[in-house]
Amino acid sequence: MEQVDNKKKILIVDDEPNVRRLSRTVLSKKFIVYEAEDGKQAIDIASAEKPDVILMDMMMPKMDGLTACYAIKNDPATKSIPVIMVTAIGFELNIKLSQQMGAIGYVTKPFAPKELLDKIQQILVTP
Repeated sequence: MEQVDNKKKILIVDDEPNVRRLSRTVLSKKFIVYEAEDGKQAIDIASAEKPDVILMDMMMPKMDGLTACYAIKNDPATKSIPVIMVTAIGFELNIKLSQQMGAIGYVTKPFAPKELLDKIQQILVTP
């Protein structure tokens, strides 16, 4: 039986409960999953739990994903956590903005569960 302690931690940040539910369903088999519904919660959970990867929606109330990503990447305690932006908008400008804010990946919604898992695995094995 696999020990829970050995599982990597993923933080899903999205204001849409259905997106969080789908992502949790896909990811909870392999990972410990945390959830946040806005950027402010994401920063708090990232600081407290130190997830191995953050999946961050771009457009959210209270604090958008780009602002939260920038804050996480500029905090010495959380700056090493990889952030993947997950958004419905695939504009080249948004991809460039997310990279400038510190994100290392970009997935466009709707996404295939395998696409998401592959992107996470790719990031987790990259030193």
